[in-house]
Amino acid sequence: MRDDADPADLSIIEEVSRLVGVECSSTTVRSILSAYGDTLAQAVLAFRVATSKRNAGGLDCRFTMLPPDLDPYAVALSHGLIEATDHPVGSLLGELHAGFPIGFSGIDFGVVGGFKKTWSFFPLDDLKPLSELVALKSMPAGAAANLDLFTRYGVAGKVSLVGIDYRHRSVNVYFGAAPASVFRPEVLTSLLKEAGLPAPSERLLRFATGAFGIYATLTWDSPKVERITIAAMTDDPLSLPVPVEPDIADFLKNAPYRTDGRPSVYAITVAPGGEYHKLQSYYRWRPQVETTLLVPDSR
Repeated sequence: MRDDADPADLSIIEEVSRLVGVECSSTTVRSILSAYGDTLAQAVLAFRVATSKRNAGGLDCRFTMLPPDLDPYAVALSHGLIEATDHPVGSLLGELHAGFPIGFSGIDFGVVGGFKKTWSFFPLDDLKPLSELVALKSMPAGAAANLDLFTRYGVAGKVSLVGIDYRHRSVNVYFGAAPASVFRPEVLTSLLKEAGLPAPSERLLRFATGAFGIYATLTWDSPKVERITIAAMTDDPLSLPVPVEPDIADFLKNAPYRTDGRPSVYAITVAPGGEYHKLQSYYRWRPQVETTLLVPDSR
């Protein structure tokens, strides 16, 4: 792996940062690009903005479709992008990659705060049931505590990817091939209630009618579900059946892209404090991404 930064990637990240009014730390971004070197050359690149207080004033960059044999957390550690820890968040990715086949990996980082997350995607023909993942020693206890809940709602059978947030010490579990029934208003309302989260807004219920994905956020601090997110893939988020948040709409109108069309993932997250919106806009795209995200329900 060549250990240097791609000036083109650095340039576009700086450009998008200016677009959203975020002061990009070029030194931080350059150190991350250099750490992963030429593994990023053919990677998919997306930018993410969100309306939550935790994400206010920030811009995240996401590189995915990194080689399956790459350990992105080990790279981050060896290049000083993150500090080693004896918390289970530091050992989960190693257990995950040792125990299961990985289709490809990914990373997230903030243009200000630096390295944040890793992503581990399972092969499309070998998605894993949550019942197997909960056996990992470092998996948050909330995964096992809510296994029955997710099983009853028909989403636990096929996990398509796992995201590990090192900064906030949480895990995202994405449920692939989620049945259409889970997006129905009465079913989604019931799921959120049983998960101990606020009732969905009418806005979310309308949005869910066109959604493809659902994922849960779990932590080591509580057995409860921290958040549930509903996501929709679209070439035109402004055409969704709900109003797009103004800040996100402004970004959409001007965000650069090097793709056929403007593929985006728009999501609404339900957290204890209420709902917030997120947009992932793809700058550099590969068709396999859509195949991975839009896993068909074959049951």
